[in-house]
Amino acid sequence: MRQQTQSREAREAKLEAIHDQLTKSVAALVSGDDWRRALEFAARFRSRSFNNTMLIYVQHYAAHEAGRVPGPTPTYVAGFKQWLSLNRQVMKGQSGYAILAPVTGRFASSTPQNSGSWRRLGLGEKPKWGEVVRSRLVGVRPAHVWDISQTDGDPIPERPMPTVLQGMAPEGLWDELAAQVEARGFTLRQVPDAAAIGGANGITDYPTREVSVRSDMDAAAQVKTLAHELGHVMLHGPDNEDAAMHRGMAEVEAESVALMIGAAHDLDTASYTIPYVTSWASSVPGKTPVEVVQATAERVRRTAVSILDQLETPQVGDGDPPGLDRQALATKREAAKVEVPARTEPSAVVGL
Repeated sequence: MRQQTQSREAREAKLEAIHDQLTKSVAALVSGDDWRRALEFAARFRSRSFNNTMLIYVQHYAAHEAGRVPGPTPTYVAGFKQWLSLNRQVMKGQSGYAILAPVTGRFASSTPQNSGSWRRLGLGEKPKWGEVVRSRLVGVRPAHVWDISQTDGDPIPERPMPTVLQGMAPEGLWDELAAQVEARGFTLRQVPDAAAIGGANGITDYPTREVSVRSDMDAAAQVKTLAHELGHVMLHGPDNEDAAMHRGMAEVEAESVALMIGAAHDLDTASYTIPYVTSWASSVPGKTPVEVVQATAERVRRTAVSILDQLETPQVGDGDPPGLDRQALATKREAAKVEVPARTEPSAVVGL
C-alpha cells in the first residue's frame, strides 16, 4: 500500500512538472510571429495535440542547446517501443521528451443510447452478453518520446516533399478546398476584386450561405483566402456554440487554420497576418490568456487536421516516422490486456 502511494505521488509530481513546463511554453507565445511559428511547427507535428507539440518543441530545443541533438527542431518523434517496431533503438544517454499520454477506460452498456447506462469495466473484466464496449478518455499520464536523431538502426523511408513555386498554389488544393466548402452547403463565388466584397480578400456570408474570394490575387493568395473562409465555415457559423465569439478572436482562428493548411503543404507562411496574441487572449472573461491560447490552438489544430485528412494533395509529414502505425500498436496492446467481445465498437480517438 505504501509503495502504491509513493508511486502515485511520483506520477502526480511528474504530471505537475509537465503542466508547469507546458504553461511556461504557452505563456511565451506573446506575439503574432511567435504564434505563427508555433502553429507552423504544429502543422508538421499535427498527429499530436497542440500541448504535446509545444512540450516536444521546447524540450528538443533545450536538448540542442545542451549539445545532445544536432538540430534545433525535431524531425520525427515516437515512443521507445514504437522506434523498436521500426528496428531503431534509443541511443544510450538520450533522455526522452515528457508528454501527456491518454489514459483510457473501458465502459460497457446494454443500452448505449442511454448515456447514464455506461459502467466502467475493471482490469480484465469481460462485458456481459450483449453489451457494447467503448473506450473513453479518463485521464493523462506521463510518457516519453524521442526524436529520430536520438536513435540509430534501420533507415526509415522518406516521404516525397511537396514543392510549390513562389505565388503558385499546390496542384488541386483549390478544387479540394472548394469541394469541402460546398459539401457544407455553401456556394463558392469568385469575384473580380476586393471592391466587390467590401474591400476584403474573401468573405463568408452565413445568411446567404455564400463564400466569396477575389480572383485578382496570385494563386497562393487565393487558396490561402479560401482556406481562411473554410475555417470560418467550420468554426464560426450561427449554429456553432461559439457563434458569439469576439470578431477578432474568430479572425485569428480562421487565419490560423489557413496557416496550418499552408504549412502542411510547405507554403511560405511569412505573409500570414496574426494579431498580437495577448491582446485578444486577455479579453476573454473567466479565462487566463494561457487557457485561451491552449483552447484556441487545439480548436485550430483539430479543424485544420479535419480539413487536411480529406485532401489528396501531397503534404509534409505529421511528425510520426514513416511506416509507424500508432493505431495498430495501440490495438495490439489493448488486445493483449483483455479479450474483446464481438460487439466492441471502435475506440474513441484521442489526439495527444
